[in-house]
Amino acid sequence: MKRNFELNEIHEVAKELLEKAPNKVLCLYGDMGVGKTTLVKALVKELGAVDVASSPTFGLVNEYHDDEDNPIAYHFDFYRLNDEMEALDMGLEDYLSSDAWLFIEWPDKIPSLLPEDAVGVFLHFVEESTRSIELNIS
Repeated sequence: MKRNFELNEIHEVAKELLEKAPNKVLCLYGDMGVGKTTLVKALVKELGAVDVASSPTFGLVNEYHDDEDNPIAYHFDFYRLNDEMEALDMGLEDYLSSDAWLFIEWPDKIPSLLPEDAVGVFLHFVEESTRSIELNIS
């Protein structure tokens, strides 16, 4: 999957991404402000979460649940992480063994902790309201 999209098409992109991803660990790469959190909001909504998605920058992780309070997604923002040990201390391994979707922003902060089959999602600026998205499946 590689395509350009307008920001108003983000929900279509989220749906396509969920359908094409071979597993539930998505690592989101891209510059600050490119729309990683916006994409996660659309992904969470597409999954049917009852929670409203927001950036977990200060808490590192947000949980999202279905209407029966089952966890369906975890959203990590490792921008402020100092080292991989902090991710381990917060229980990343437990999250990785869950059946929920994992959306990881700034995965380059925890390279040795990522599963080998994690899906790389690369976002790039094209124009003010246009982005490109590329799926990298190992």
